[in-house]
Amino acid sequence: MNASPAAQPSQEHSAARRVLRWLSSETAGWASTEGERWIFVAKAMLASFSALWLAFRLGLDAPYTALATTIILAMPSSGMVLEKAFYRFLGTLVGCSAALALVALFPQTPVMLFLGLALWVALCTGGAAMHRNQQSYSFVLAGYTAVMIATPAVDAPDHVFTLAVTRVTEVGLGIICSAVVHDVIFPRRHSRAVMRTVQERYAGFIDFCVKVLEQRITPADAELNHLKFAADIAALESGRAAAFFEAGHSRSHTRQLHAFNAAFMTALTTFYTLHRLSHRLRAASTMAGTDRVLALVAPLEAHMASALRNDLTAARLAQMRNALANDIAAARAQWAAGPALDRAQQIDFDTAVELLQRFAGDLADFAVLYHGLTQQKRQQVSDPGSYSPKTPPAIIAASGFRAAATLLVTAAMWYWLAWPATVNAILMATIFCALASSSPRPTVLVSQVLIGFLIAMPLAFITEFLLVAKADNFYPLVLAALPLFAFGAYLSSSPRWGGVGVGLGMFCATLVVPTNLMRYDVESFISSELSLTMGVAVAYLMFKVVLPEHTMGHRNHVATALWREAQTACTAKLHRLKRRFDNRVRDLLSQLNAAAGPAPNAETRSVVRQGLTLLELGHAIIELRQLIAASHAGAARDSLEKVLRLLTAYLHAPSHASGEAALRAILDAGTAVRAALADAHPERRARLHTALTDLHSIYTSLLDQLSGEPHVPTPAA
Repeated sequence: MNASPAAQPSQEHSAARRVLRWLSSETAGWASTEGERWIFVAKAMLASFSALWLAFRLGLDAPYTALATTIILAMPSSGMVLEKAFYRFLGTLVGCSAALALVALFPQTPVMLFLGLALWVALCTGGAAMHRNQQSYSFVLAGYTAVMIATPAVDAPDHVFTLAVTRVTEVGLGIICSAVVHDVIFPRRHSRAVMRTVQERYAGFIDFCVKVLEQRITPADAELNHLKFAADIAALESGRAAAFFEAGHSRSHTRQLHAFNAAFMTALTTFYTLHRLSHRLRAASTMAGTDRVLALVAPLEAHMASALRNDLTAARLAQMRNALANDIAAARAQWAAGPALDRAQQIDFDTAVELLQRFAGDLADFAVLYHGLTQQKRQQVSDPGSYSPKTPPAIIAASGFRAAATLLVTAAMWYWLAWPATVNAILMATIFCALASSSPRPTVLVSQVLIGFLIAMPLAFITEFLLVAKADNFYPLVLAALPLFAFGAYLSSSPRWGGVGVGLGMFCATLVVPTNLMRYDVESFISSELSLTMGVAVAYLMFKVVLPEHTMGHRNHVATALWREAQTACTAKLHRLKRRFDNRVRDLLSQLNAAAGPAPNAETRSVVRQGLTLLELGHAIIELRQLIAASHAGAARDSLEKVLRLLTAYLHAPSHASGEAALRAILDAGTAVRAALADAHPERRARLHTALTDLHSIYTSLLDQLSGEPHVPTPAA
């Protein structure tokens, strides 16, 4: 008997499988987008109402403080929650201590007390502007916590200690609930986000290098890419700091991330210098019709671009460097076989070769660190020092002054209006002036919070008097308040509406949550609503009126700070100077990027060009100083020291005359260095060639500074 043919699947089964595949795909997509947001909302609500329940059980005076703490600490990852919680508790302790000290010093003198508070808030806000990370949040807390404790104690100074202890207890309770919920229930580890950032950074940089080497990107777009890379460097450092608080994040991993960031900055700076040289050569070729140096260098860049398209394993990196050495030898042979290059062309060629070799070495170090991180290999790396933010002093001073002025203005309003609820306005104005001091666009941040307050006003009133008032125990209270708080948490999980969600959540936490002895007073409720909103509006107006141009990332302040960093490169101690200089310049460019938004205007792009030129100039100056420190006395060293003296004079008092004097000194130094090459031993010869490369970079960068436009270089050394 013949076997019966295999049964064919019915149309119903095929359709069912298609439906299941579609549902699976849609579910996976939802889980990675909206699903994560709703998990975040669920965890935030669990932490909030757990803290509220415990606050009621413990009989705390202000249960809403514990709930408000959990709302403020609701962050996307467990590392970010733990980091912010640590600095919040630290800031609360310091702020309460400051309030106790100030009230003890000025117990019966409100004017002196508010002057002391204004000075304290100014110092704390200035510290927040200086650090611009979660440490800055600790400064902010120390400032406004002192105001929250001392202001109610103006008429009753004997209650200040009780207020301080209660505040620490309530904040500590909220911190514990947030930390436990976000770190235990469906934890979202920040270390994974850091590794995704590392992978994106590496892939983005390699792709950028290929496009530049193949001339598939304009100089203007290249500058904007450097601006974004500066922001990426700051973002990775911030992410590393948050991941540090998670279990399993070791000190060695932190050192590897530091080294990765440092290697990235080194490779990026070398590549920028190489790109600028190539751009100048192409500009010269366009004007002259042909350029022998470009004809020799272009194939080297093309071969390197081709090599970068492959996965940069250790073997391929070694192969790339060997191929580059062979290409350079062939280019030198081609140069020797043709007509002799003039001095300017020879310098350009030697500089291009030096930069290509240096970039290949920097890229190899960068790739090794990347593969060690992604493959979770422990690497022995020297700690290059962490990325350090650098805020211009004028911004720090303006932030402190604005916060102090806001406190004094609202305190005067409290006195003249004789409206008890104005205390809320004092607190809100002080809080948001301090919080927004580290933001590149403070008015946008404060306006979002103000929108959240305005949306919350009618919703909070309805929830309080139509729903919460009917709750006879804790569980109906949760059902009554949950929709409003969940709505705020959902908004806060959106990058676009995050400020609105935080404002809505803070407003509702202050007004909707009942105390242990609840009083439902419509007049008092509306008065509190108006005063809270008025405080945020005052903060917005202060940013608009008081020193509006003295905000983080303003291009004029960034340009001044960049110039100051170039001055520092000439005179500061050499130990780790190159790393510090790179950190600070990149941080200033990161501030500029954050303030400029997605479409920088022409003035911002001009500051970017100046910053990148000063970065190239500063690196060359530091290298030159290192070479001088390692050199013996002689004509070459004397000429290099003269170059440094004149460059220092130019950077401290820029003028056309001082710039021309520095250019002439650079040309003379080049002559002296080339004269010393004849009888130099191999080690010194390598240093002298590096000096020639640095002189060439300084010369062309200085020409850019003097003219404001990129110049085709003339003989620099």
